[in-house]
Amino acid sequence: RVRYLAEIAEQGRGINAAIEQMAGQASAAQNYYESLKALDDDALPQPLQPYLDTDSADRTLTLLRQRYNEVLKSLSMEAIEQLRAWPARMEGVRAQQYSYTVRGREITGDNYRTSLSGSRIAKIAAPTFRDWGDLLKFLLRENLPGSYPYTGGVYPYRRIGEDPTRMFAGEGMPERTNKRFHYLSAGQPAARLSTAFDSVTLYGEDPHERPDIYGKVGNSGVSISCLDDMKRLYSGFDLCAPTTSVSMTINGPAPMLMAMFMNTAIDQQVEKHLRETNQWQLAEQRMADLLGENRPRYRLDMPAGNAGLGLGLLGISADRLIGVGDFDRDTYEKIRANTLNSVRGTVQADILKEDQAQNTCIFSTEFALKMMGDIQQYFVDQQVRNFYSVSISGYHIAEAGANPISQLAFTLSNGFTIVEYYLARGMAIDDFAPNLSFFFSNGMDPEYTVIGRVARRIWARAMRERYGANDRSQMLKYHIQTSGRSLHAQEIQFNDIRTTLQALYAIFDNCNSLHTNAYNEAITTPTEESVRRAVAIQLIINRELGLNFNENPWQGSFIVDELTDLVEEAVYQEFEAISERGGVLGAMDTMYQRGKIQDESMLYERKKHDGSLPLIGVNTYLPHKGEEEATPEIELIRATEEEKHDQITGVRRYQQRHAEQAPEVLKQLQQVARERGNIFEALMEAVKVASLGQISAALYEVGGEYRRNM
Repeated sequence: RVRYLAEIAEQGRGINAAIEQMAGQASAAQNYYESLKALDDDALPQPLQPYLDTDSADRTLTLLRQRYNEVLKSLSMEAIEQLRAWPARMEGVRAQQYSYTVRGREITGDNYRTSLSGSRIAKIAAPTFRDWGDLLKFLLRENLPGSYPYTGGVYPYRRIGEDPTRMFAGEGMPERTNKRFHYLSAGQPAARLSTAFDSVTLYGEDPHERPDIYGKVGNSGVSISCLDDMKRLYSGFDLCAPTTSVSMTINGPAPMLMAMFMNTAIDQQVEKHLRETNQWQLAEQRMADLLGENRPRYRLDMPAGNAGLGLGLLGISADRLIGVGDFDRDTYEKIRANTLNSVRGTVQADILKEDQAQNTCIFSTEFALKMMGDIQQYFVDQQVRNFYSVSISGYHIAEAGANPISQLAFTLSNGFTIVEYYLARGMAIDDFAPNLSFFFSNGMDPEYTVIGRVARRIWARAMRERYGANDRSQMLKYHIQTSGRSLHAQEIQFNDIRTTLQALYAIFDNCNSLHTNAYNEAITTPTEESVRRAVAIQLIINRELGLNFNENPWQGSFIVDELTDLVEEAVYQEFEAISERGGVLGAMDTMYQRGKIQDESMLYERKKHDGSLPLIGVNTYLPHKGEEEATPEIELIRATEEEKHDQITGVRRYQQRHAEQAPEVLKQLQQVARERGNIFEALMEAVKVASLGQISAALYEVGGEYRRNM
């Protein structure tokens, strides 16, 4: 179908119009009710209940009763139920404690926090409308956090004991990034790891001396080329712990990296099982027989906090230990299933925005979409409930130059395109929609104030009204990263101020996770000093800023409401423009999205250079000559020659160890792809013996390499 976006826009506008009409009817119903009350009608029912008998000796009372019943009847059942339930809900947020249920587990907490002055600050500030129409409009367009259409947030309250902070790292060899992860997560209640990969990995290649590869190994991201690299990268973190989640910024080769990650998690749990059941010594003997003296190792000193979990099975996959002691196939499959059900995190894997903005496409678009669908089908079959199979990304669209409205519209349109594709493959909406997540940029523009609110409202309505999805599928969950484009090399210390304001937007809008950029990312990958400051920005907002005691600060603001409606309508207009070009894929064929992004980028740059867009320290508020800020010495983060050599040597040893098994496994992988089988299921086996570059080359032969439509 190509008109799905236009239909969503039409439906969204229709819902808004219906809400306005019902709000007017609700106000009229209240006016009739209050009139009857003032006339001391002895048959007056409870508010929002109809008269069972409208006849009266007094003709005025009869007429008022009839009018009241008529307007009450014109309201939807949902509207009446929402209004009737409101007094109890109001009591719930005003009580001393709250209680609600998530997946059968009761969540409780205090409804208030006390300031140093002794004031009781409400976590949820509920509206105090007296008019039924105003209240109904709030409930149907906004509602309290955790209630449809989730404009104010998808959960009733924020998670206790876990800030939305993402711990972002990616540099050099896996051990170096692992050290940074342990540095960032030390002392924190949860490890929310976010991983950047080098461009060699992003393009599905192995480290190599080739000139176009060698200089990029381990720069601007971590170098990962095989299962052993992945095990080193996340060693010391229990990937199945409820306090651990992992985000991977990878797209073209995402299925391969995802398969490596899942195998890493499985092998971790097998290692734990063998140690806990006193069978580790037997496992060591088996590995010594299989690997000899050249077992892979962790190549740096172990960082503080890393007890070595995940390193025990370097060089081997856990299924090769079946038969050791009591460790049999059934035990392995049980551990595997439990791992897949427990592991938490996100993989980006959004190939649509790659074509539109970021460009790290390696396979043909059709083949890449097929593999995205295979990942999701595998998740459905294996009941992977806590890992997002795709992070539908607007961040890179914004970084390429799009304004916030285009970022939001293109991202949501890509999301609905993925929904239509998965449905066309025969998947049920509630089987896959909860595995979809989103990723937005937050800049300085006013529209960024409401980007999450609008996204949640549009998504929830479409999921419920168009696709018939359940509550869990209606909840749009998203990650925010502060704007990289807003970081400037001039007056570089000012970047933290911009990042703080952007983080404030995100937290007040109830984002589900947040990454704050380091001030020196205008020049280099973050240093330990700059990344600590970046994390501190959101910790200060979360733990020190008094207004953040409240968890719905945007609700009730006139300008926020107006911006929400304005941006929602602008997104609908963009949906219609894309629909006129044949939907997202049709628009991509004419490079519509890329052209619009380039036009908006040009407008930004022109305004930046002519000074009509003020940028403090860049084009205005400049220091007098001779009084410029002393340029600090900034450490440029680069992979060392030794690290590059170690990565090249490591992947070649990995290939040599599996030289006998790899050709047959790669041949089977190609056969599955040719027969339109589930490629991801085959990748789960292939990554055990083949490197990233070997797998990419094998798949190019059957799926084709990416070629841009010129």
